[in-house]
Amino acid sequence: MFPVVLDDLVPVDHVCRVIDAFVDGLAMAELGFERAEAAETGRPGYDPRDLLKLYLYGYLHTIRSSRRLEAECLRNVELMWLLGRLYPDHKSIAEFRRMHVEAVTNAGAELVRFARSCGLIKGEWIAIDGTKFRAVSSRDSILERNALRRYLDSCEKADEEQQATIDPSAVQAAMEKLRHHKEPEVGFIPVARTNAPAYNVQTAVDAEHALILTHAVTVDAGDNRCLLPMAEAASKALEQPATLNVVADAGYSNGEQAGRCEELGIVTHVPATRGVNTHGDGNFFNRSAFRYQAETDCMICPAGKALKRKQLSRKDCAVYYQAEASACGACSLKSRCTQSAHRMVARHLHEEALDRMNQRATPALMRLRRSVVEHPFGTLKYRIFGHPRLLLRGVRGAQTEIGIAVMAYNLKRMVNVLGASSLRQKLTAA
Repeated sequence: MFPVVLDDLVPVDHVCRVIDAFVDGLAMAELGFERAEAAETGRPGYDPRDLLKLYLYGYLHTIRSSRRLEAECLRNVELMWLLGRLYPDHKSIAEFRRMHVEAVTNAGAELVRFARSCGLIKGEWIAIDGTKFRAVSSRDSILERNALRRYLDSCEKADEEQQATIDPSAVQAAMEKLRHHKEPEVGFIPVARTNAPAYNVQTAVDAEHALILTHAVTVDAGDNRCLLPMAEAASKALEQPATLNVVADAGYSNGEQAGRCEELGIVTHVPATRGVNTHGDGNFFNRSAFRYQAETDCMICPAGKALKRKQLSRKDCAVYYQAEASACGACSLKSRCTQSAHRMVARHLHEEALDRMNQRATPALMRLRRSVVEHPFGTLKYRIFGHPRLLLRGVRGAQTEIGIAVMAYNLKRMVNVLGASSLRQKLTAA
């Protein structure tokens, strides 16, 4: 009574058939997959199509370990159909993932292009956000690495000042340990109310059906340097549209990058982060009470007095304006303004871009941002990864894992929107 043909065991609307149609339509050699075309001599290797299918199926079912995938190939009927009864060993499975960083990214870009051709991605509104994924390295490993770096820095300083005797063997041992550290880039990032070795994963999500356009893995704890790179990457994925609306939270507040986005035709909708005057128990006039006068390049205080330009700070990306001590001393509002002899106010170098960006960030758009960009992170972390911790080391390893996971997420989302049978037909006809 048991069907002899494996095809009878896989329903016509099963996700395996979608994976099969998608991967079979890829130009593997052009995307950068090695051994995409078998050599004329020697024992043929595993077709990268089969291994990519295996990983997409695995990530869709929260199976990321190469050993677990090897076991599934021996017992899972769906994988037997998908791979044609191939049983690759875990080393071959792991090696494929390790060596195909760029190829996986290119394959994901092909899926995005296909989604655009089907009308699943409109590219009118894009939401950007970041989340943290724990690295492979342990906390103790990173602490030891940082301690070794401090030790070598202290040795270098002592050598320059000729104040201490340095043990060459200890220095050599410390350098060797640093040289062979598996994750030299990763550092401590706030994760779940603690600091842990982690990466900051950025995504740009289309608002039409919450499909991920592009992604990136960074080592920055914050997001304020990611607005322009992610907006440019989203624009590239959409083939440089004339205008593009980008929505993000206040963590992406960056006047310089907002101005650069405007030059590229990218309209940013981000709440601006402003400094708060905490002096005088918070009762003093805030910076918003001062008005900038472009004709004379000065700030006008609430009493109508001019604060002249004092200094420029490239580090703080700000210009500082200072009032005359005599004017502040005779001012009736001084008790509400400053405890010092004179008041100083900072103005951002890209204040106009910040103001425009902030005015566009309406409450309705912030609700749109939350509804679009938070959903993919939840799916990636707990429906695809199982728990937000990476298996591969380094930025390249993290990029590969996130790349496969994003492809799996987009396929899952497209199946939910179009249906497996309809999506498979479109993939076959493409």
